[in-house]
Amino acid sequence: MASIIPEESTSFVGRRTELGQIGRQLTEHRLITLTGPGGVGKTRIALRAARAAAPRFPDGVCWADLWPLDGEGLLLATVCDAVGLADHTARTPVAALCEWLVDKRLLLVLDSCEHLVDACRDLLGDLLTAAPHLRVLVTSRQPLELAGEAITEIGPLPCTGDNDALTLFTDRAGAADPGLRFTDPLHAAAAEVICRRLEGIPLALELAGAQLANSSVERIAERLTSRFDALDGDRPMRLPRHRTLRCAIGWSHELCTPLERLLWARLSVFRGTFDEESAGAVCAGGPLTEQGVRTALAGLAVKSVVTREGSRYRMLDTLREYGRLWLGELDEVSDLSDRHAAHFVAFGRRAERGWLGPEQVSWYGRVADAHVDLCTALDHLLVTDPERAQELCAAVGFFWSCCGHLHEARDYLARALDAHQGPSRARTRALWALGVAVLLQGDLPSADSLGLACTRAARAGEDTEAVLQAAYLVGLTHLMAGRPMSAHTVVDQILGPPPGAPFDSAGRLRCHLVRIFALTALGRLAEARAEATALRRGCVQRGEHWTRSYTDYQLSLISLFQGRPEESADHARAMLAGKQDIGDKFGIALGLDLLAAAVAAQGDGAAAARVYGSGQAIWRTVGHPQRGTPELRAVREECERRARAAIGDEAYAEAFRQASEERPGTSLPRILAGDL
Repeated sequence: MASIIPEESTSFVGRRTELGQIGRQLTEHRLITLTGPGGVGKTRIALRAARAAAPRFPDGVCWADLWPLDGEGLLLATVCDAVGLADHTARTPVAALCEWLVDKRLLLVLDSCEHLVDACRDLLGDLLTAAPHLRVLVTSRQPLELAGEAITEIGPLPCTGDNDALTLFTDRAGAADPGLRFTDPLHAAAAEVICRRLEGIPLALELAGAQLANSSVERIAERLTSRFDALDGDRPMRLPRHRTLRCAIGWSHELCTPLERLLWARLSVFRGTFDEESAGAVCAGGPLTEQGVRTALAGLAVKSVVTREGSRYRMLDTLREYGRLWLGELDEVSDLSDRHAAHFVAFGRRAERGWLGPEQVSWYGRVADAHVDLCTALDHLLVTDPERAQELCAAVGFFWSCCGHLHEARDYLARALDAHQGPSRARTRALWALGVAVLLQGDLPSADSLGLACTRAARAGEDTEAVLQAAYLVGLTHLMAGRPMSAHTVVDQILGPPPGAPFDSAGRLRCHLVRIFALTALGRLAEARAEATALRRGCVQRGEHWTRSYTDYQLSLISLFQGRPEESADHARAMLAGKQDIGDKFGIALGLDLLAAAVAAQGDGAAAARVYGSGQAIWRTVGHPQRGTPELRAVREECERRARAAIGDEAYAEAFRQASEERPGTSLPRILAGDL
């Protein structure tokens, strides 16, 4: 697994004392929690501390953002994503995670735990017990209260002495107004007033600095003084820091235009990052047109209410909470939740249509980016409209099943099917998607049962595409169970003679793929090669990657059986490239096993051992000890036999061990480049 630490988009100021203390705590303690009020800079300090500590952790630093989560439902999935675990088994997620971490020497960072304190306490209790070399760094507004927890309290930046608060403010002010010079005594004095009024709270200083795009530093200082004097009255006591931040946010809110304030409130319905298209679809309405959304979004970005992350936007949780309060005041919470869910149902439909075509890879990325909000929409629909929840689950379930979200796919699909029992097109598709998910988890009996149920429902509903999808599920289940003749019979009956154009629909295309797998397993290699070559050509012409990668898989296997190891290796690399594009770890593991066999067949035992070991590292991330169709077992055994014969048992074992202990995926670019 790689060290995945978010990039810092702005300069970092001060905090030498805190960073030194955290560095020492990471040596002496296994759980360190950075506490402090919202907006004080806990996340930025954690980023710096994690990056500085990274060389001490051979298995990397893994960062999990918890701020988008609304409740504990996605906590385990988020942590699994962070550590690179894409479990394909039917085990409980916590058991899979504990087993994955048991021998790891890594630093896990959980950012923004305050709304999940109880769930995080329970999870970390299990993980720290199971994984003796694990270190955890947490940011939270309150401690977790776990035994052995070391706490570092994060306060505001100092406004005296080194005056880091002034340094931060002037830096952000310069970004908003590059012509501003604080050498002017009036500017400098006004800046110091701002820092003192805002008590050195970094988020408040960021918001104030952003206002300089449309105001002067003296005017901002004057407004802040008037606002805080009015709040303080004749009281000698200072406002508590959380009230100081709330007042600063409220002041920034007042300086927004009316449409910017409306958009701020409506954007709070998004739990994760969002793009401009989604913002327009969900938030436009009334006085806020779609063009008005674009204009207001640009204004909120200038004012640092939202930040850009590539083509997407993020709102800090503290600012989202404020927007949510205003959404309640506007009495729009229910309406916006409905619109948010409707948008993601439409998103799911477009993703399903886009799967078969040149935008397939892009859709895999978009579904991954929207994961938290798709789950939020599903949670809402399970209560308000279970049939549409079935539709959305079915639309994104195949994407999730291919890319490491099998547990969420199975859970949401099962809940949606339980919530609405009536026959419908959506229910039939959901049965199919659930069948694929349980099959990939190795649950063949459940896959058999769901395949039959899906077939009956599809025929009863006279849904041609659903009949094809059901045949794909039934045929694939037969293949995984070692029944290739049954698989061939099922898809041949559906495809007919002649089998028809494979690219008429996604279901028909997948049935053609099952037919090729069955022909290979039955030893009808010439037929399998001809059909796989033709299908691959069609995929290339249309820019389709998922099916193409599996035709490369079959062509690699066929070439190996026919004594063409060089050709087999070329197809295995092509498969790996396609699977890397869509993030399919299961497919990458299969491809590495085939490439190792092809390399061994060419007589390079050392390279075969290294590639085979790299594949083993990936297999561990999916939780299976090498899976696939049964004919692969003999291929793997022959690969190992040839490699051991070429270089000897001891050399093979050492090369395999070194590769298998690398961080999963780190060797893949080298392998794809031919550097074995």
